[in-house]
Amino acid sequence: MPIIEAENLSKVYPIAVKEPGLQGTITHFFRRTYRAVEAVKQVSFQIQPGEVVGFLGANGAGKTTTLKMLTGLIHPSAGKVRVAGHIPFQRKAEFLQKITLVMGQKQQLIWDLPALDSLKINAAIYGIPDKEYRMRVGELTEMLSLQGKLNQPVRKLSLGERMKAEFLAALLHRPQVLFLDEPTLGLDVNAQVGVRDFLREYNAKYGATILLTSHYMADITALCDRVLVIHQGQLVYDGGLDELIDNFAPCREVKVELARALPESKLLPYGEIKALEGQSVRFLVERDLLTRTVARMLAELEVVDLTVTDPPVEEVIGRVFSAGGVL
Repeated sequence: MPIIEAENLSKVYPIAVKEPGLQGTITHFFRRTYRAVEAVKQVSFQIQPGEVVGFLGANGAGKTTTLKMLTGLIHPSAGKVRVAGHIPFQRKAEFLQKITLVMGQKQQLIWDLPALDSLKINAAIYGIPDKEYRMRVGELTEMLSLQGKLNQPVRKLSLGERMKAEFLAALLHRPQVLFLDEPTLGLDVNAQVGVRDFLREYNAKYGATILLTSHYMADITALCDRVLVIHQGQLVYDGGLDELIDNFAPCREVKVELARALPESKLLPYGEIKALEGQSVRFLVERDLLTRTVARMLAELEVVDLTVTDPPVEEVIGRVFSAGGVL
């Protein structure tokens, strides 16, 4: 049984339209007109218990709107949705005990108080017994490497420590489903790695289901085997990350370090040049021609070093967006 199920999920917002000038203002005041904006259009997918799924899309694509419908913060205009056996927008207590939503740009911890004070409030809200509360705080504190930090006012914590404390607060009631909207937003590289490591460990230990949105492709590649890609409110891809790369990256990236710099005209026969900086060249080479092209490079150029990789995931996602069709 899927733990998250969306069927033809849609959300339409009525947006007031106002003409410029005084006449437009008067008309807008007495007889307002609206246009419909489709934020999400007939999105359907299922997520099984314990899956970690990446949810990708450009700004304004409909990711956050979808998450808000899945968590019951907004009512869908059409379609059906069930999460952990519940209809989210009914906001039943049993449902809220099973989910959590973490948004990288919003906080629930009280700014001027130690994080422990906010955690005690959360424990009271969720009815967590004192003994269980202390055990969970200790366990999560160790997993998040927050020893000695929870007694400090939240405003004194670094951004990375604050984000980890937000995770602790959001997971104190041990939810089955984690909805994470840009959880590493603004964090430095080390803090991002720490959050990824924690999520991987938490998923393995508790079997939690995670739906993750992120603009940092390293989050997706580190945590997710499956991705959903949304573009202009429509789901354009649902499948494995490796299959996504195979479908939308017919080329491999070949990075070559030469013994001496060569003009671009001398390098064009070997493939599409994506970058040329002195003696370093980055080519895109069709997969079918890869073996033959690499052999030519080694035979005809003074190659110091050569590596073959898939193109960056960001480029692959860009191709999915430009395709614009549901797969």
